[in-house]
Amino acid sequence: METVLDILHKTLLVSGFVLLLMILIEYLHVRTMGSWNQGWLKNRLIQILMAIFLGLTPGCAGAFAVVSLYIHHFFSFPALLAVLVATFGDEAFIIFASQPEIGLKLLLYLGLLSLVVSVPLLLFRIKIQAATNQHIFIHDDACCKPNLDVSHQLRKITFQRALFLGIFFLLFVNMFLMSHSHKGHTHGGMSPESLVFLLMLLLTSFIVITVPEHFLTEHVWNHVLKKHFVRLFSWAFATIAIVQAVEHYIHVEEIVSSNVWIMLFLAVIIGLLPLSGPHLIFFTLFIQHIIPFGVLFANSIVQDGHAGIPLLAEDKKVFFIIKIIKVAIALLVGCFFIYFEL
Repeated sequence: METVLDILHKTLLVSGFVLLLMILIEYLHVRTMGSWNQGWLKNRLIQILMAIFLGLTPGCAGAFAVVSLYIHHFFSFPALLAVLVATFGDEAFIIFASQPEIGLKLLLYLGLLSLVVSVPLLLFRIKIQAATNQHIFIHDDACCKPNLDVSHQLRKITFQRALFLGIFFLLFVNMFLMSHSHKGHTHGGMSPESLVFLLMLLLTSFIVITVPEHFLTEHVWNHVLKKHFVRLFSWAFATIAIVQAVEHYIHVEEIVSSNVWIMLFLAVIIGLLPLSGPHLIFFTLFIQHIIPFGVLFANSIVQDGHAGIPLLAEDKKVFFIIKIIKVAIALLVGCFFIYFEL
């Protein structure tokens, strides 16, 4: 029972974060009549630079944002590749807390590498668009104009508005429980990611309270909830459950041997898991001088924390293309670092 609750906690955290992001993106796009993203669509180099910056921020929030923008056809494939190479998930918090110099070294190398592998895709004009046709539809501005008379909105609250506020309250309770659970998320109650999540929760709650029924029905209910969230929640639950089952029956620490090439192979394989946690094994082995930096670096290249889960739910083909590219890069870079003892 504890294991099932733990999986539900993590699933709500991942899918809830993406749900809030999607609602915020939908609202921003509709309120600005689609004009907010025109600069990014015209300049894909700016997309890549912004994606790298968001990917290098500790935690999964920045990568979630870029994945959501890619799914909605706002960001390009090179930007998606850049963010998923740059990010190394929630492990960044622990690495910076215990060995900040290692964290900075990883940030520098991952940032440079993500730039090197993504910019050539622009030069060769390689385009891989999300298979889902999830463009945000723009209607007349008046139909989505918010009503700031909150008391009126709450007095005549509809089922859909009440349901979303109930979901947000559930996400808040889940975040609170995860922050105070020894077996749950590793972040403290006042961690940067928790503060970002709380801020997004407040903003999204304000949006849901003030927007008219049209926005709730057409944009949030029919688009975000039905087309994205249900599928995302199902995939997140299944993925996290499978990974936890593997972790329970297979103890990776006992498998790792003194052969550095076997370690490199294991680092890449474990990096494929779309979850935060197992990758800390290689950070621990590195600070204990059991493995070289090349193995840790290769693992950091392949893994992307929880950010891969929404992409897996929406477009499995692109998810596997990204993973194949990252595996090839990680093996090449890892071998280079190990051979030259860098």
